[in-house]
Amino acid sequence: MVGHASGQGIRYMYMERKRKQVLVVDDDRKTVELIKLYLDREGYKVIKAYTGPEALACARTMKPDVIILDLMLPGMDGISVCRTLREESDVAVLMLTARASEEDRLKGLDIGADDYIVKPFSPRELTARVRAVMRRLSLVVHRGGPAELRSGDLRVDLVSQEAYRGGEKIKLAPVEYRLLVALMREPGRVFTREQLVEVIFGPDYGGYDRTVDVHILKLRRKIGDDPGSPRTIVTVHGFGYKWNRP
Repeated sequence: MVGHASGQGIRYMYMERKRKQVLVVDDDRKTVELIKLYLDREGYKVIKAYTGPEALACARTMKPDVIILDLMLPGMDGISVCRTLREESDVAVLMLTARASEEDRLKGLDIGADDYIVKPFSPRELTARVRAVMRRLSLVVHRGGPAELRSGDLRVDLVSQEAYRGGEKIKLAPVEYRLLVALMREPGRVFTREQLVEVIFGPDYGGYDRTVDVHILKLRRKIGDDPGSPRTIVTVHGFGYKWNRP
């Protein structure tokens, strides 16, 4: 994963935190209660919301670690809620959708969702996805090597987990940050989509590897790498992606 290829003295530790909170948002109360039942068993504190506006209010006041967000909500749909959340925070969002098409799934990722699961879903699979997100959130990097990565006018502070372009801070979603670090650590190495899925979602992710393409596209835009003719994050056709030094 991100620190796997280091050679830079990276090691990961889990830090003790307060009881993790999950905000579950769905207008179907039976679905909310079912998800709550499974998450309760895992020891998470579950916050419940049933409308878009209620979801935003809970997110702002309760500061959950993860939000499970239905796409179709009264008052404000899940896409609008997710878009607003992304303007205000980098909280992890797992989107629920009854729409199974590739276009619908990628749309959710494109506006800032970290992951998605299609209805009808297995509560056990959903719980496993939440566990994987929680593990990523609780990782703290302890380094014996450099505290930052640089490439051209890009700089990544590995302590604060912030990225800068020409001195200006880049607003990155957690998934985009992990992708950027993984690629910048090993310039020239070709990563397959499957390898990048493991980097950003973890080894037990059972989802859809085209999500990587969406996040790569968004990352290119944010770092000033022309998506129409990329020179930094380069597509290696038939294999995956690599980072080119300037």
